[in-house]
Amino acid sequence: MKTVLVTGASRGIGRATALAFGRAGYTVAVHYHTRRPAAEQTVRQLLDAGADAFCLCADVAQEEQVRDMVAQALARMGHIDVLVNNAGIAGQGLFTEQDAAAWRRMLAVDLDGAANCCRCVVPHMVRRHSGAIVNVSSVWGLAGASCEAAYSAAKAGLIGLTKALARELGPSGVLVNCVAPGVIDTEMNAPLGEDTLRGLAQQTPLGRLGRPEEVAQAILFLAQASFITGQTLTVDGGFL
Repeated sequence: MKTVLVTGASRGIGRATALAFGRAGYTVAVHYHTRRPAAEQTVRQLLDAGADAFCLCADVAQEEQVRDMVAQALARMGHIDVLVNNAGIAGQGLFTEQDAAAWRRMLAVDLDGAANCCRCVVPHMVRRHSGAIVNVSSVWGLAGASCEAAYSAAKAGLIGLTKALARELGPSGVLVNCVAPGVIDTEMNAPLGEDTLRGLAQQTPLGRLGRPEEVAQAILFLAQASFITGQTLTVDGGFL
């Protein structure tokens, strides 16, 4: 049985990704930090669809918690074929008005969180000479976003991490890729407001916001690709 650990799987892209892997026959470890009821709902959806799934809790910014989470996942599943680093936070505001603590928290979750998960999962994959890691960045990691300096910096860092790990882990048979979603219709983007989202949809050549399921399909594709590594796939309706 193929297995996957999806971080931030209680909602949005993470939930859609967990469901996509479940439909593809994977056992799914559903990670959450604070949204336990929502994560349990994801698990129920997976179980109802005939997949094997369970919840795991951790603050990905805390390496010790990540180590415990990965140990629990391995105890339950035996191995981890795929790691999807999706957990993240977002926020808007002028760079000059963001204090150091807010900056540090954004990078701790969005960039350090993925690094912590990789650090804990990679040795297991290397020993098996098999595995795939898919990091979830953003078009803002490629282009930058006004009033989202910390988020853009973290997501750009994820792309750099992807490229570096792909070179480092390739000889061990571990693939590392990245998706960079555009503006997706998720709860995380809802605070932007209807007018802003409508404007962003108009700037997208396909004329609409993306759906979480569309990003999930790209993640599943990269997880199953056998000769693709070190790549960043934009899923943005032509936005960039």
